Amino acid sequence: MASKQPENSLLSPESDSQRTLYPYVTGTSVVALKYKDGILMAADMGGSYGSTLRYKSVERMKPIGKHSLLGASGEISDFQEILRYLDELILYDNMWDDGNSLGPKEVHNYLTRVMYNRRNKFNPLWNSLVLGGVKNGQKYLGTVSMIGVNFEDNHVATGFGNHLARPILRQEWHENLSFEDGVRLLEKCMRVLLYRDRSAVNKLQIAKITEDGVTISQPYSLKTYWEFSAFENPAQGAIGSW
Repeated sequence: MASKQPENSLLSPESDSQRTLYPYVTGTSVVALKYKDGILMAADMGGSYGSTLRYKSVERMKPIGKHSLLGASGEISDFQEILRYLDELILYDNMWDDGNSLGPKEVHNYLTRVMYNRRNKFNPLWNSLVLGGVKNGQKYLGTVSMIGVNFEDNHVATGFGNHLARPILRQEWHENLSFEDGVRLLEKCMRVLLYRDRSAVNKLQIAKITEDGVTISQPYSLKTYWEFSAFENPAQGAIGSW
């Protein structure tokens, strides 16, 4: 006869530990760069449910306080949780009313600690984040992964952008990039990602942050060309293809 487990037993169903084992609704790449007046950031508005492009109006870039701009790829609900953390952080900072405010470096450091802390609990927030901003004339741009790996650079990207966009940025980015040239460079990166990333959607936003604050563009689409011979017959010339 099987023995009955006590209600508060460690083996009872109530003691099961629940974790996010797989992300459900996700966003793809975020690409950002420094330009002469501040930071530019681009992300499309797709939200994929598995391999299905389910949502097409998901905003993945948000202003944080007075000096920072945050973009995220990965699980959308975890991004919303991170925004709640940051709302509390900014509110607590404003309550001091001391004339000072958190800059992008401080917010980025906070995010690295949050992501690494959750990773150590084996309950990560399933996101890769890009944090950019300007404070006292100093431009800052950094990224942090879902396990807390972080760095600062002149241009960063998440997801497929790490593989497809950053080579373009390494070749064409320079320190005195104008706003117009920076937008064109980001659009070039987003167009390549649209061609090659199945989760990308042709509806994007570009955000900029300067000393004057954050501006996020209205959604728009890029002009594309799909008549390349490699697109029409991708298996042509491949050995052993069907």
